[in-house]
Amino acid sequence: MPFLWILIGLVVGAAATAALFIMREKKAEKQIANAEEQARQIVNDAIKSAESKKREALVEAKEEIHKRRSEYEREEKARRAELQKQERRLQQKEETLDRKTDAVEKKSETLSNRIAQAEAQQAEIAQIKKSQLEMLERISGFSVEEAKAYIIANVRDDVTHEMAMKIKEIEAQAKEEADERARRIITTAIQRCAADHTSEITVSVVPLPNDEMKGRIIGREGRNIRSIETLTGCDLIIDDTPEAITVSSFDPVRREVARLALEKLIADGRIHPARIEEMVAKAQKEVNATIKAEGERAVFETNIHGLNPELIKLLGRMRYRTSYGQNVLNHSIEVSHIAGLLAAELGADVTTAKRAGLLHDIGKAIDHEVEGSHVSIGVDIARKYHESDAVIHAIEAHHNDVEPQTLVACLVQAADAISAARPGARRENIENYVKRLEKLEEVSKSFPGIASSYAIQAGREIRIMVEPEKVSEDQMVLLARDIAKKIEEELTYPGQIKVHMLRETKVVDYAK
Repeated sequence: MPFLWILIGLVVGAAATAALFIMREKKAEKQIANAEEQARQIVNDAIKSAESKKREALVEAKEEIHKRRSEYEREEKARRAELQKQERRLQQKEETLDRKTDAVEKKSETLSNRIAQAEAQQAEIAQIKKSQLEMLERISGFSVEEAKAYIIANVRDDVTHEMAMKIKEIEAQAKEEADERARRIITTAIQRCAADHTSEITVSVVPLPNDEMKGRIIGREGRNIRSIETLTGCDLIIDDTPEAITVSSFDPVRREVARLALEKLIADGRIHPARIEEMVAKAQKEVNATIKAEGERAVFETNIHGLNPELIKLLGRMRYRTSYGQNVLNHSIEVSHIAGLLAAELGADVTTAKRAGLLHDIGKAIDHEVEGSHVSIGVDIARKYHESDAVIHAIEAHHNDVEPQTLVACLVQAADAISAARPGARRENIENYVKRLEKLEEVSKSFPGIASSYAIQAGREIRIMVEPEKVSEDQMVLLARDIAKKIEEELTYPGQIKVHMLRETKVVDYAK
């Protein structure tokens, strides 16, 4: 019995398993059929979408072709219109050119007729002139060339002699009257005014207690020296020079600030960026105070009142400025004194002359900061601070940028030359000095009849030897005058240059 139940169970299990397998197979077939249907549907949809996009692309391509064709037709139409317009313009120009050509041809024909008439008249005039000259030659017994040479020789000798005598007479009289008065005025001015001068430099040397200090000034990775250069605007040159550092800058005020700051840092011993900034600020205050004090000193020494405070500061800045080794502030004070003395001697306005003399180089206080010459800068500064027209004109004319129109302008010009040209006032580098002497000798040798010339007395005198057979005594006077004039036109120099001409004739014979 139990075996029967087992057998029944097995049969039932087998039947259930078979039924389950059949159900799963049917379900799988159904899923496969669905998947195939979906695949066919996707393929159909893709085909439909591709055809739709194809149709859209064809439509867009047709529209683009139509659009391009329309644009091309419009452009072609515009080009045709432009070409037609240009053709019309060219046709008009050709017509105008034809008319002008006809007019030119007519004028050319008229001109040719007139030229022919003029040539005939000139030939007739030449024939008449020739007959008249032949008649004159028969009457006078001289040919044309002989008559010209005879007249020129007589007139030249007479005129040369009279000109030489008159020039000598006028120059001697003027020199006699002017020398004594000019000598007295200039001597008095120079005697009553003197100034100290320093060398013109663009570097300052700061001494160090030892070479170890150079490393401290440079700092770690150069931070100290960069800080000093940034704050002062100067370059620090640390080379093999023992126990010294060079401060380089074209701005003398900045250079002085850097020099003072370095000296304070070396004395203090603590060198780092914060301390450097503090010392530079202190040095700047000291320099500003010195500038103000120097400006006030200049005003006090020259006894000039009513100057704008900014002008006084600019005067003080010139304390650190030099020109050819001459301190510009002291030079300005000296020019003020000399101009005042000259004005007093000549009866001019002393106050205006001294004021213009003090301010004549005021542009040099900032000429390294502002573009332009120190004259134009000085004129702008004087106008800005409402100086009088007489002072402004004297500043503008002191280097002949404009012609001096007033007595004060002429006096300031003379005082400036006196202060700059007196012995020891200025120095000149050897290259410029040699070039100036060579140019002076070159100008002298450019005239005919000069045998040799030598610049002497540091360029204050040019000694010229002439060829006696080519230059006469009377011609020497005129030649010296011409050389002096050319020197005045071509050379720039302070004071005056003496043109000294020598002529010597030697005759040697032997008695046998």
